Amino acid sequence: MTRLPKLVILDRDGVVNHDSDDYIRSVDEWVPIEGSLEAIARLNHAGVLVAVATNQSGIARGYFTIDELNRMHAKFQQALARVGGHIDGIFFCPHAPDDGCSCRKPAPGLLRSISLRFSVALDRVPFIGDTRADVEAARAARAIPMLVRTGKGERTLSQHPEFSVLPVFADLREAVDHILARGVSR
Repeated sequence: MTRLPKLVILDRDGVVNHDSDDYIRSVDEWVPIEGSLEAIARLNHAGVLVAVATNQSGIARGYFTIDELNRMHAKFQQALARVGGHIDGIFFCPHAPDDGCSCRKPAPGLLRSISLRFSVALDRVPFIGDTRADVEAARAARAIPMLVRTGKGERTLSQHPEFSVLPVFADLREAVDHILARGVSR
């Protein structure tokens, strides 16, 4: 029998929605990657909690406000509801890279906050991301790092060939297929 994780943590930009080197600054720019919302709904239907851990330094840089970020997340939740899914919690770091906070990935603060919120140890929790910071945050929090090739994933893999030993998937849909079929292991 497949042992599913109690929780799956996702990065947002590049994993769930299309990313931009110029930041996703508005509701109109938030566009889901094909199949990502349905993949999240499949996790929900399997009884797996789903949380998002996302760096949003565009707030500190003045590119958008927390109100605009909340509108993006409302659009995200509404789009998920249309396919029968939901996110159990969205955790974000609004700080700039040089602020020295403990929540900005690659620091493990966001993942640890999620662990506390849901009372789930992270050692059997996949964290699906597309960047070096995602992999390092997962490792620092003792979660299971997984990479997708969407977003900055291809660039990350070419710059860090050592990450090819990790579970690597074409996209979130393929990662969820793997988790639901095989569960997770260390």
